[in-house]
Amino acid sequence: MNAVLNILRGIVIGIANVIPGVSGGTMAVSMGIYDKLISAVTGLFKHFKDSLKLLIPLGIGMVIGIVGFGFLLEYLLANHVLATCLTFVGLILGGLPILWLSLQRNLKKAPGRHIGASEVICFLVLLAIGIGLPLLQGSEGAIKTLSIDFGTIIILFLLGLIASATMVIPGVSGSMVLMVLGYYSTILSLVTGTVTMLKDLDFGGVIHNCLLLVPFAIGVVLGIFLIAKIIEYLFNRFPCQTYAAIIGLIVSSPFAILYSADALSGFSVPELIVGLVLAALGAWVTWLMGSKEEG
Repeated sequence: MNAVLNILRGIVIGIANVIPGVSGGTMAVSMGIYDKLISAVTGLFKHFKDSLKLLIPLGIGMVIGIVGFGFLLEYLLANHVLATCLTFVGLILGGLPILWLSLQRNLKKAPGRHIGASEVICFLVLLAIGIGLPLLQGSEGAIKTLSIDFGTIIILFLLGLIASATMVIPGVSGSMVLMVLGYYSTILSLVTGTVTMLKDLDFGGVIHNCLLLVPFAIGVVLGIFLIAKIIEYLFNRFPCQTYAAIIGLIVSSPFAILYSADALSGFSVPELIVGLVLAALGAWVTWLMGSKEEG
C-alpha cells in the first residue's frame, strides 16, 4: 500500500516538474516526503535496499507523471489555464500546515527557542527570490532543432545539471529555469516525441532522440545527487532556517505559477469558480498525503 501511495506521490511530483513555475521539490515537501527523499538519494550506496524502496516507486510515478502530463499540458494551458494553475496552487499550499509544524518541532528541540531574526531573514530572502525568478522569464521562442554533436551534448548535459538542481530545491521550478534558458519546449518535445515515435515504431527517430536525451538525463542524475548533499547538510546544521526559507519559497509559488502561465488574463468567472474548487480539493489531497506520512 505504501508503494502505491509513493507512486501516486511520484506522479504528482512528475507533473509538477513539467509545469513552468511549479516545483517538484515543493510538492515533495508539501506531501511530507522531502527529507526522506533527500536521505534516500544521499544514502543510496550506504542504505541501498531501503533507499530503493522509496526511490523506485517514486521514480515510476515521476516517469508516468512527466510523460503522461506532457501530452496534456499544451491542451490544458491553452484551454483551462486558470483552473489548471489554481489546482497546483492548492496542491502546494496544502502542505504549509505540515511544514509549519515541522519548523515548530525543530524550534522546540532547543529550550526557549522561538522564531528569530535568522528565520525571518531566510523567509524574506527566499520569498523575494521566488517572486523575482519568474519576472526574469522571457519569451522562449520556437522549438530548437538539435543536431548530435559534441557542443550539443555538452549543452544538454549542463541543462540537465542546472534543471535537476533547481527541481530538487523546493519552490524553484526546473521547468521555469529551462524556459528562461530557452530550452523548455525543446526538451518537452523530445520527451513526448520519443513516446510518439515508439508508438509509431519509428526506431530511427527514437534512437536520435535518445542520443540527445541521454546527456540531459546524466546531467539530471548528477545534479540531483549534488544538490541533495547540500540540502541534507542544511537540514542537519540549520533546520529552522532551512524550513523558514522553504516556507518563503512555497508562499511565493502561487505568484510564480499564475504569472508564468499568464493565468489571470481573460479568464471567465465559471472557470475561476472551478479553479478555486479544484484548488481546495488539491490542498486537501496534499494535506491528506502529508498527514499519512507524518503519522
